[in-house]
Amino acid sequence: MRFQSLVGLGAGVLALCQTAMGSPLADPAQPDIVAVAAFPEENAFHHVVNGEKNIIFVSIENKSDRNVTLQSIAGSFHHPDTNKLVKNTTTTTFSIPLLEGEKSQLPYSFHSEFRPGDLRLNVWVDHVADGEKFRVQAYDSIITIVEPEGSWLDWKLWTTYAIVLAGLGSLGYYTYLTFVPQPKKRKTAPAAVSAPVGTVTATGAGGYQEEWIPEHHLKKPKARKNKSGVATSGDETSGPEAGGAESKKRKGKK
Repeated sequence: MRFQSLVGLGAGVLALCQTAMGSPLADPAQPDIVAVAAFPEENAFHHVVNGEKNIIFVSIENKSDRNVTLQSIAGSFHHPDTNKLVKNTTTTTFSIPLLEGEKSQLPYSFHSEFRPGDLRLNVWVDHVADGEKFRVQAYDSIITIVEPEGSWLDWKLWTTYAIVLAGLGSLGYYTYLTFVPQPKKRKTAPAAVSAPVGTVTATGAGGYQEEWIPEHHLKKPKARKNKSGVATSGDETSGPEAGGAESKKRKGKK
């Protein structure tokens, strides 16, 4: 009985060893590559900022006895509860050799345009060994999506606000002119010309208004008396001058 029990125990251990060796988890063709990703020290809360370049550093160590080539680093965002794929991140290609026992650290940058909240971030490393491609997971954790901090010196933000306000103002003014009735403009009568004040005199066929004539033109010359006692105006020719003119005419006739 004891011999049969020992034989059965030995057979069970042998079967277990064969199962372990034939398990797909033990893949002797895959090199032992360890990859670990971490955010910088200043980002201790694992915040991913929308609209900005986010950086995570990937440390890779080749613990195998073969040389490999680091082909690329990529990642993806998943729902934190259902692990449903939300979006893949950018793939960064390196194609650099990683020798046996060598360590390397590479920066990996990606962008985010999601609603603020929690998401699961996966980051992996693809490498090639002996013509075969392998993948090693470097990061799998919950991250927090946040919006960038506002700044009063952000000219892009101010420009956006100015354009939006100008558009809203133009739309409001157009709506006001379209739907609000405008008051009608009243027609004003032309102003009446005031009548001149003062005495108006007329001579001959035409007339004139004394108030529009300078005073020195309205003064009439004083009448003067000649030797014969006849009153003459200043414009008429005096007696001696008239006599001299008549004598010249008589001489000319002779």
